[in-house]
Amino acid sequence: MPPRFAAPDTAALPFHVVDESALDDWRTARPPHEAAWLKANGFGAGLGELAVLPDPAGGLAGAVAGYGAAPARARGRFHLAGVAGRLPAGIWRLETDLEGAALEAEALGLLLSGYRFDRYRDQGPVRAAFQAPSGIDAARVEAVAAGEVLTRDLINTPASDMGPEALEQAAFALAARHGATARAVRGEDLLSQNFPLIHAVGRAGPQAPRLIELTWGYGGPRLTLVGKGVCFDTGGLNLKPASSMGLMKKDMGGAATVLGLAETIMALGLPLRLRVLIPAVENSVSATSFRPQDILTARNGLTVEINNTDAEGRLVLADALALAAEQDSDLMISMATLTGAARVAVGPDIAPFYTDDEALAGALSEAGERGADPAWRMPFHAPYEAMIEPGIADLDNAPKNGFAGSITAALFLRRFTAGARYAHFDIYGWQPSDAPARPKGGTGQGARAILGALPDALGL
Repeated sequence: MPPRFAAPDTAALPFHVVDESALDDWRTARPPHEAAWLKANGFGAGLGELAVLPDPAGGLAGAVAGYGAAPARARGRFHLAGVAGRLPAGIWRLETDLEGAALEAEALGLLLSGYRFDRYRDQGPVRAAFQAPSGIDAARVEAVAAGEVLTRDLINTPASDMGPEALEQAAFALAARHGATARAVRGEDLLSQNFPLIHAVGRAGPQAPRLIELTWGYGGPRLTLVGKGVCFDTGGLNLKPASSMGLMKKDMGGAATVLGLAETIMALGLPLRLRVLIPAVENSVSATSFRPQDILTARNGLTVEINNTDAEGRLVLADALALAAEQDSDLMISMATLTGAARVAVGPDIAPFYTDDEALAGALSEAGERGADPAWRMPFHAPYEAMIEPGIADLDNAPKNGFAGSITAALFLRRFTAGARYAHFDIYGWQPSDAPARPKGGTGQGARAILGALPDALGL
């Protein structure tokens, strides 16, 4: 079920939030028995500290969380979610001086602190529920949380249950929930409808490759989201080592993220025309696998020399982007778990993105900071264009020198956008270890940054 704030309840318990610098004044204003209790327990309002508050009869009167100081808070996000799991069971109302983006981010974190991926095992109940704090748009926060939960569930589901067929079913179910239109081109029809790269990458898989399309909205600017849907990536004939294959169920993280973002956009009823394109494949090994040194022709006529079958994500995205570029769009965005080079550059916590549009870049960076969704602009560095031109074909899918792998992949994708206003996100889609509101496992990246940037980017 999508996460929801608890209904208003006069019996809800107060959940106070206190900055270190304000502790003395706050404690002095509390009833004497609470102040004595906090002093006896050494509560110092450090970031992550939690104390329950007794009533005069020894019952539960509420709780207080330390909010530390600004330097400590700058080292993380969703701080209140970090203590939510330690609260006693019940319904809680937030008592805080936070406001604006900081309050909205903490409220989102509290909702996401209850996330459980329990398809295969009971993960235990969520003990604490939270009312929506005053000062936020609760419906918006709930819609953002619902999109993030959809993304996480899709990524966390293993390829045995999340192949191209299941990914298509998830997209169709999303469309049905919001009155959108969905269709798919599958198997050999990909060739007759001119999606040769999607077919080539996915033809060796146990399920037919496909292009999934979802459309929604009847007026306003046009937004196109393209997500990489490689449901499992063995590396193809250039087989990955076991150490690199272990997380490849998440190689459809781009598709999962654009579907989660679409969930939020449609739930909020944003005044735009949305198009979502997902090439869904498995990059498998069989007698029909595409091969190193094959030369393939993309939908837009560009030829591609295959120098590594493990650089398949850019191939399936190329056909989808070429299709997207055939229709006018006010903004086109691709999202993909595309390169290990991006992780080397910025680590797993930051979503690097590429765009030539200065205003869009600024809007994305600012919105990412506001929405606790860090994003970092990377360069479309024109001098590297030569690195993706092998001579024998128009493009090389895997330049051999090992340099600038994320940049050259982004430059490759840009060749298929026909000059459209475009941004590309090279995301990781995985939380390596438990963190507040982000348990180890699949996670969305970049979606809140994009959502927050849309008003400026599209004039909404």
